[in-house]
Amino acid sequence: MNGHKTINKLNISLLFSLIFIFSSVNAQKTLTLDDAVKIALKNNFDILVAHNDAEINKANNTRGNAGMLPTVAVTGSVDYGLSSTKIKTNPDIISNYPSLSSSSLSAGVQLNWNLYDGGKMFVTKNKLNEIQALGEIQFKDKVLQTLLNVIGAYYDVVRQKQQLNSINEALNYNKDRVTISQAGLNAGTLVKTDLLQAKIDLNVNTENAIVQQLAIDVALKTLNQLLGKNEDESFDISDSIPLGYSPDKTDLLKKIDQSNTSILSYQKQIEIAQLALKENKSLYLPTFNVKAGYYASQVMNSSGSTLTSSSIGPQVGGTLVIPIYSAGETKRKVITAKIQTESAAYNLQNIKLQIKILLINTFTEFENQQKLLKIESENNLLAKENINISLERLKQGQTTSLEVHLAQEDYVQSSTRLINFRYNLKIAETKLKQLVSDL
Repeated sequence: MNGHKTINKLNISLLFSLIFIFSSVNAQKTLTLDDAVKIALKNNFDILVAHNDAEINKANNTRGNAGMLPTVAVTGSVDYGLSSTKIKTNPDIISNYPSLSSSSLSAGVQLNWNLYDGGKMFVTKNKLNEIQALGEIQFKDKVLQTLLNVIGAYYDVVRQKQQLNSINEALNYNKDRVTISQAGLNAGTLVKTDLLQAKIDLNVNTENAIVQQLAIDVALKTLNQLLGKNEDESFDISDSIPLGYSPDKTDLLKKIDQSNTSILSYQKQIEIAQLALKENKSLYLPTFNVKAGYYASQVMNSSGSTLTSSSIGPQVGGTLVIPIYSAGETKRKVITAKIQTESAAYNLQNIKLQIKILLINTFTEFENQQKLLKIESENNLLAKENINISLERLKQGQTTSLEVHLAQEDYVQSSTRLINFRYNLKIAETKLKQLVSDL
């Protein structure tokens, strides 16, 4: 009997500890899903890296990088020389300079401009535009994928909390069973095994509550990581999963080609490959480059017929290059670019098929979870009614603790399935929205 009192005291202590923990959690700041999304968009490391990649593509998209603008540079040089020089002039005059020193100074401003390169610079600029657009699509894709993960992690915490509520409800039934079994044993209407079974179930569910609290903590840390927050930073979230999404399969299938980021990304890669092909074809055409500048120079000799000389003034020139033979390099590049364009087209067809199948499968999963949720909601009500009836029968000595135990197990299992169906339905809903870029 003292052992039973010790067990009861232990159970009460554990319950009070759990209540204190839960109360502390409830006193924390509540984080809504909208808050979580805003924090993720600002702090998530994957999003930050994807944003930087998009910014690099944007920075690279300039007329200068495409080769459309001239380059201007200031040049300057200084040279000094010391030599032994012998000069013979007509008629047979020989001049010896055993230690001739000379120095020269030059400076200028030089402009180089590729005026025509077979149209390659214009094609390159268009390609840079498309690369920047591709970077923006890839950034959006990373944002959508991150939001999918954040929403999944957020509602996983909700699921774990709901599971804890279900365990706490089972604990309340266990306490009622212990009270009823103790009263029945004292009155002689129930046997001691009923009380022992009720206490065993109470202990097991108390353990389950402790383990479930750990599961909540792990889920919260996972969410914190996705939000780019300190793992020790604590907060509370809601304990409900809102449902009510009503998608139309035909409408979703129409949207994916125009909105799915993976499809849009591969479409953009085809356009980039086509422009790369045009770039390589332009190598068959001539190029014309002009060079202009303003230069000044001065040469000074220590001795000789010319002691100093200087020049100053503008210079203009041009270079025309007509490709005749490039050892087959241009042809090789064109062939390679054509093959890459074909591969890009194949990749697009493949991703379209994959996304379509994924959307259909996700939609089927969504419908199945809706059906399962409807069935289990009714089943959960039946299981709850059954355990309440069983407890009343136990009070009247018309049943055993084992029957109540089985009824309680049915209810707990039904509650677990119900929670999981809600969560799975929400994840399927989120995945459908992510596939059509509607998050």
